[in-house]
Amino acid sequence: MTLHLPGADGTLRAHEPRTEPLAVIREAPGSAFTSRTVFSAAHVVADPFADTTPDSPAAVDWDATLAFRRHLWSHGLGVAEAMDTAQRGMGLDWPTAAELIRRSAAEARATGGRIACGVGTDQLTAGTLAEVRAAYEEQLAVVEESGAQAILMASRALAATAKGPDDYLEVYGHLLRQSAEPVVLHWLGPMFDPALEGYWGSSDLDTATDTFLEVIAAHPDKVDGIKVSLLDAQREIDLRRRLPRGVRCYTGDDFNYPELIAGDEQGFSHALLGIFDPLGPLAAAAVRHLDTGDTEGFRALLDPTVELSRHLFRAPTRYYKTGVVFLAWLAGHQSHFTMVGGLQSARSLPHLARAYELADGLGLFPDPKLAEERMRTLLDLYGVTQ
Repeated sequence: MTLHLPGADGTLRAHEPRTEPLAVIREAPGSAFTSRTVFSAAHVVADPFADTTPDSPAAVDWDATLAFRRHLWSHGLGVAEAMDTAQRGMGLDWPTAAELIRRSAAEARATGGRIACGVGTDQLTAGTLAEVRAAYEEQLAVVEESGAQAILMASRALAATAKGPDDYLEVYGHLLRQSAEPVVLHWLGPMFDPALEGYWGSSDLDTATDTFLEVIAAHPDKVDGIKVSLLDAQREIDLRRRLPRGVRCYTGDDFNYPELIAGDEQGFSHALLGIFDPLGPLAAAAVRHLDTGDTEGFRALLDPTVELSRHLFRAPTRYYKTGVVFLAWLAGHQSHFTMVGGLQSARSLPHLARAYELADGLGLFPDPKLAEERMRTLLDLYGVTQ
């Protein structure tokens, strides 16, 4: 049946839902990837029956949250846990994040899945450099004790405290010297979190890049790779060409990921992406084309998804999590559209309607009829007459 979807201009447009998903969505998962290392940053599923407020400690539905991670692992994707996509600093508090890390790492061991977990300083809102180091150390210990790989995330507290590049060099050097295994360094741009403006000691990205590379050059044996989330494809390409041999570049560019993962004659990016949460099975199928050297097949599958990704991640980019969880609900991965911190209210109905329209057009929903019914329920809730 036709759905009438609201646009930003207040008018309704007709949409004919698909009756079948894209074929690769229902394909049996294949073998592990051989050409790229690929992580999906994963969302958390809220407990819809918890009596909470937006500033309460997060209430998580652990069964549904871990089931979604098993879904990603089943398709060969690694899970990047307790990251921005899991609402770190936007509803997911550190005590709950620590529990998430422990539970997901245990699940990864049980299922043979790959996992890397975010290490930050969200116990603090501000502090001295010593307090920032101590907060990082506390979280690093939790991740290492869980047996997961550590991702050193950008810190709001460090951005507020640091006086210049030397403070970043000191803090990160201290952490890398004591890390048990090589870590991933994460550079998250201010479009994802405005509090990170001027990270690495400068708002000039060329100067900040030099400091970032200085950290890596001083400890190349302790850096597995870098995750770059600046939404600037050429800057990422230039940066990855300057990395020491053996240090990977994991793209976090949710605008330009197909070309960055495909690469060029001088190299390519691996992936650690929030958009691979809703794209999991399709992304996995695309990467398996790369495993056989079929770049055209990879691009044929992944290029059409960019319009959806750019829609979900449009400014204010930090609210992309709402669209990600919305699509998980439509796809049947959870029974409700509720988020920790009440973030389900962060995007408008026209925005969500367009997300549904694009995702349905791609054939992302394993059960298009279920997605249609849930979209119709949401439209009814908002008073949209069909």
